[in-house]
Amino acid sequence: MNLSSIPSPTQGVWELGPLPIRAYALCIIAGIVAAAVIGERRWVARGGAPGVVMDIAVWAVPFGIVGGRIYHVISSPQAYFGEGGQPWRAFAIWEGGLGIWGAIAFGALGAWIACRLRGIPLPAFADTIAPGLLVAQAIGRLGNWFNNELYGGPTTLPWGLRIYEWDGGQAARDPSGEPIPLDGLFHPTFLYELLWNLAAAAVVVWADRRWRLGHGRAFALYVALYCLGRFWIELLRVDPATMIAGVRLNVFTAGLLFVAGVVGFLSQRGRPRESLAGRAGGWPADQDPAVGDAEAPRPAVPAEPPSRSDETGASERQDAPDGAGKSGPPAAP
Repeated sequence: MNLSSIPSPTQGVWELGPLPIRAYALCIIAGIVAAAVIGERRWVARGGAPGVVMDIAVWAVPFGIVGGRIYHVISSPQAYFGEGGQPWRAFAIWEGGLGIWGAIAFGALGAWIACRLRGIPLPAFADTIAPGLLVAQAIGRLGNWFNNELYGGPTTLPWGLRIYEWDGGQAARDPSGEPIPLDGLFHPTFLYELLWNLAAAAVVVWADRRWRLGHGRAFALYVALYCLGRFWIELLRVDPATMIAGVRLNVFTAGLLFVAGVVGFLSQRGRPRESLAGRAGGWPADQDPAVGDAEAPRPAVPAEPPSRSDETGASERQDAPDGAGKSGPPAAP
């Protein structure tokens, strides 16, 4: 066994009675939770109402999962509709296979519907959740590692990845019960993308704090950075994929979306960040802090008590006989 290699798990599914617990699904769920928590904290920090990100996620997450599966099936149809394929497995999301492009597109559609219902600007929401999406994608790549999938070509680098023959959620085994590895080591493209995504998330957070990005610029930066990494990582992968002129479809997709992200980032340059006061931040009319501060009645200022000298003077004037202390000619005897 090569001690300078990265091992892969030999099991990706655990049976809990009749319920299969799949590592891929757990990683997807963990990524969704991480994105929601990070997005919620960023939204509140920008002045938005608490709970808005969670409410919009109720729409965006189901849309994203459906969209991701649709893109995966369309871009890799042979496993489902090719010779020996099983069409019903197109619905088996738990087995793995979500295309990020479809997930982002359909997730954005779900988020747009939710934002429109609440009167929240979609670009502001997208800027808020951009770093969290990168963290979610990084966590999701661990699911590919558990499934022994999405690896690159052969390599002799010390961080080469050991891959096993896979059979129904676990490694195939020889008569002695040992997992059967593929010959050689492979580029751990899941790890390359995981690290790239975390670094990109840090860059988006830094840029957002440095320039107070608004009007979708943080989200556009996320798209550009992710696609830049996905472009070169995709060139390393050797798993079956739809090809155009000998090049993987996702290479073209990443290249085009990288250009779109750069254009979107530059086109909104110089615009100040949106305010999340009022309905734009998801605040009910009777709970908006900005409105509450403006309409709060001023506290009554208590009247100052009379000074001691004033009290003494008033007392003397009350005790003095008529005419005392007044100017004028003296009274007649």
